[in-house]
Amino acid sequence: MTKKRRISRTVKVGNVCIGGKHPVSIQSMTNTDTRDVNSTILQISELEKAGCEIVRIAIPDQNAANSIKQIVQNSCIPVIADIHFDHNLAIAAIAAGINGIRINPGNIGSKDNVKAVAEAAGEAGIPIRIGANSGSLSHNFQIRKNNNPLIAKENKLADALANSALEQCDLLENYAFKDIKVSLKASDVLTTVAAYRKFAKITNYPLHLGVTEAGTPFHSTVKSSIGIGSLLLDGIGDTIRVSVTGDPVEEIKIAKAILESTGHLLPCPEIISCPTCGRTEVDLLGIVAKVEKEIKSIKQRGLKFKPSKIAVMGCAVNGPGEAKDADIGIAGAGKGHFIIFRNSKTVGAFKETEAFNRFRIEIKRLIKTKQI
Repeated sequence: MTKKRRISRTVKVGNVCIGGKHPVSIQSMTNTDTRDVNSTILQISELEKAGCEIVRIAIPDQNAANSIKQIVQNSCIPVIADIHFDHNLAIAAIAAGINGIRINPGNIGSKDNVKAVAEAAGEAGIPIRIGANSGSLSHNFQIRKNNNPLIAKENKLADALANSALEQCDLLENYAFKDIKVSLKASDVLTTVAAYRKFAKITNYPLHLGVTEAGTPFHSTVKSSIGIGSLLLDGIGDTIRVSVTGDPVEEIKIAKAILESTGHLLPCPEIISCPTCGRTEVDLLGIVAKVEKEIKSIKQRGLKFKPSKIAVMGCAVNGPGEAKDADIGIAGAGKGHFIIFRNSKTVGAFKETEAFNRFRIEIKRLIKTKQI
């Protein structure tokens, strides 16, 4: 059960509020060359259609900064500039109309550099994310290798992340800048979770959750679900970004599933299916694939579902019995046959060749008449 959510300050990125009692938002980052404006705008559009609410773009040089204005003007969602090493790029991004800035406490440079960014962001009325990262901590917080047990190293690194972020937040506060959100990311789950828990106890800054360098979709799904999911269940977290090596649209899919599973996003609809066993005498995997494809097609046509659960089960044990809370369901009923049920009551029995088409009729009854 999710604990009572930690109430943080609220910051606004474009038209998206982060923190307070606002919904946990989904972020991603483009992997296009920001200097290629058309490709970047196209990918932002794809992310927005998948459910992304805030997008970040890399600004490695002035040519990339020169692209910001056009990208922001053509984006349907707020855009954040990811800045490393050169504070002048942050200032250029702010001048170009960016909706937010992400800087790293370990590599942005002197206090004067931070002050200049804070003043520019303050005048523009945009937030700054302090992005503490285990791979780029400032020299004061570096962890030396030693022979201590792994858990001791994780605790030390978590402390270093929390203290590094806190130091940078204090610095921005000293410059009268308060629109701050924070991330504390490591590439392993235990360190990441420990760092966020430590920081959450002592501050009320809104928190951007994520496990950095989480890997390919399979590994990222596992690490992100455990790391981000456990924090959300603790009541910690205001916005999330899943890190995936590959198509960033995959990040949105995983993020939405995490939010659904932790009760922060209503599945619409939720599709459940059993793992199959020796009782299964039908092509359950084939039916699940068809149902998922049908739901995706309906959503792509701009239609919404009523809050619902759709069950696809291999046998009567897992059908109207264990899945009796499903709004509608289909279950194997012996070799080559299915039954279709609605609210635990059987609608009818059908041969495998016609079962899915009959099931589509039940699915369509869940569709709202109002389009998005």
